[in-house]
Amino acid sequence: MKILITGGCGFIGSHAASYFRAQGHHVVVLDNLSRCGTQDNLAWLKQGGAIDHILADIREWDQVDAAFAEHPDIDVVLHLAAQVAVTTSVTDPVTDFQINATGTFNLLEAARKHLPNIKMFIYSSTNKVYGGLEKAELELKNDRWGLSNRPNGIDEEEMLDFHSPYGCSKGAADQYVRDYSRIYDLPTVVLRQSCIYGTRQFGVEDQGWVAWMTIAAMTNQQITVYGDGKQIRDLLWVEDLVKLYEACMQNPDAVKGEAFNTGGGPGNTLSLLELLDFLAKREGRDLGLKFDDERPGDQKVFVSNNTKLKEALGWEPTTSVMDGLEKLAQWVGEHRDLIASFKKAA
Repeated sequence: MKILITGGCGFIGSHAASYFRAQGHHVVVLDNLSRCGTQDNLAWLKQGGAIDHILADIREWDQVDAAFAEHPDIDVVLHLAAQVAVTTSVTDPVTDFQINATGTFNLLEAARKHLPNIKMFIYSSTNKVYGGLEKAELELKNDRWGLSNRPNGIDEEEMLDFHSPYGCSKGAADQYVRDYSRIYDLPTVVLRQSCIYGTRQFGVEDQGWVAWMTIAAMTNQQITVYGDGKQIRDLLWVEDLVKLYEACMQNPDAVKGEAFNTGGGPGNTLSLLELLDFLAKREGRDLGLKFDDERPGDQKVFVSNNTKLKEALGWEPTTSVMDGLEKLAQWVGEHRDLIASFKKAA
């Protein structure tokens, strides 16, 4: 198949591009290379073999229209390009909206206009479409926040509640992607992703917390914990996510027009303090943590209930949290110079 990956030089995008190329697909990555690390990821992808790159900004209709007109034989659009930080959305909601909402709308319209034979449009949404989960009952148990009335995690019946500009922009796009399947019969699927982590993730304090804290601990940087550190997330290893993308492409009729919660699930949860304890023990030192107030839009708990995905595709995560954390830490240790160069560039 011919697969177009927006944000294809980012963390998840570069993993997906590398994997699908290795499977024999024709991969085209569309990326404006504005995010730190994307140029290195593009160079890394090119080292692995031929790959097409379109330098374009999804906010600009003319650029998106031209890119799709040039590739009318695209079979799959994997839409990963986004503004990804809640904190950034609070300080700059205009740019956040333009990238996440307008950018996604541009891609949907371009697909409708130019790709009559498209097999699948996969949208990378977010658990933030559920907001603060006000109807869930918080409980503190064994230094971990949990939801007493959602023991198996959050499923797709949870009420949508777009909290924060990021939640609003991604949520608006989420609903547009679903509705383009209903109204225009575009084969779309929405994946409401939880915390994705893995190698080649150059995390920063505002986004990519697992990678950021791992990098900071292993390079002696100050780590600030916002809130009490007992917040819980389910973690999904990036390669497991890419396998899910593949399953959607291979079984479009099973997922068309649907939205799925996508994460590590109840068996792969971690609190901030648990991650930091793992890193302190691995480094053999006190990390000198600082604590500050919670940030706007933060959820105390999010755990994805993946039952709907498992029933539709038979998919479930295969990488445990501890295995994933160790693989990430090993990668950081092997790429300290590369990570240091990004820190200087930032």
